[in-house]
Amino acid sequence: MSTPIVIDCDPGHDDAIAILLALASPEVELRGITTVAGNQTLEKTTRNALKVLELAGRTDIPVAAGADAPLKRTLCVAANVHGESGLDGPDLPEPTAKPVAGHAADVLAEWLEPGVVLVPTGPLTNVALLFERHPDVKERLERIVWMGGAIAEGNVTPAAEFNAFVDPEAAALVFSSGIPVTMIGLDITHQALFTRAHADRLRGTGRAGKAVAELSDFFQRFHESRYGFDGSPIHDALAVAEVIDPTLVTRLECNVEIETASEYCDGRTVVDRWLVTDGPKNARVGIAVDARRFLELLVERISSLP
Repeated sequence: MSTPIVIDCDPGHDDAIAILLALASPEVELRGITTVAGNQTLEKTTRNALKVLELAGRTDIPVAAGADAPLKRTLCVAANVHGESGLDGPDLPEPTAKPVAGHAADVLAEWLEPGVVLVPTGPLTNVALLFERHPDVKERLERIVWMGGAIAEGNVTPAAEFNAFVDPEAAALVFSSGIPVTMIGLDITHQALFTRAHADRLRGTGRAGKAVAELSDFFQRFHESRYGFDGSPIHDALAVAEVIDPTLVTRLECNVEIETASEYCDGRTVVDRWLVTDGPKNARVGIAVDARRFLELLVERISSLP
């Protein structure tokens, strides 16, 4: 029996691949997509989500647009990573569908029935607004699997991962909500690099596989230049993969607090890796990943799409 999921995202190369992985995997049923400003502006991330569904021939899946800025901060986008469109690289089809009416925070309140897993892969602004506007949703939301944060790495500052840094106040609200959060952070996404060889295996498959290969070509250039990696981490797809196959990720139940008022460490996810405090165990933090199995799953599933 498949697990119903809703993806809250800011596409973004890795968000797009995460959506395609969900669509290609019988273990999960993608009920809907909500969008947030992050990797690019809300207008662009919403358009990109619709483009990915158009590419996959799944315009039946509803998309709802959400927050166009963080709760308290000015939006900073990641055009240096994802390009001006947010999905630079492939020539993706123009969307024929439009977003559904309503703000994502309100639409999520309707979509999140018992048993549905929420998979945010961007800043947590929509989720924080959901909890503020519809506190009753906590009674039926059993689990959140978030791609964001890190134990000991940063990618937008030395201390902070991008999704946490963009809206740390939202992250703090979500982690203190009482809803179990599984955190898929940089520590494990950087262990699983999608290489040019993986991309080449997809290039000759369907239109989705070709698009993913071309997304990877663009994404890889940034990671080669910035980190010297021989591949690119497909961060957000690992969050979806954790729902598909929980044995891929080793998790530690511990306390996570979000820094919101530091000159040097704003947006840091302060993970009590060694249980040195008596803080509540409010998260399951990924500490290891079976990278080979994850990457094979990604290639196998994407290659099965038209």
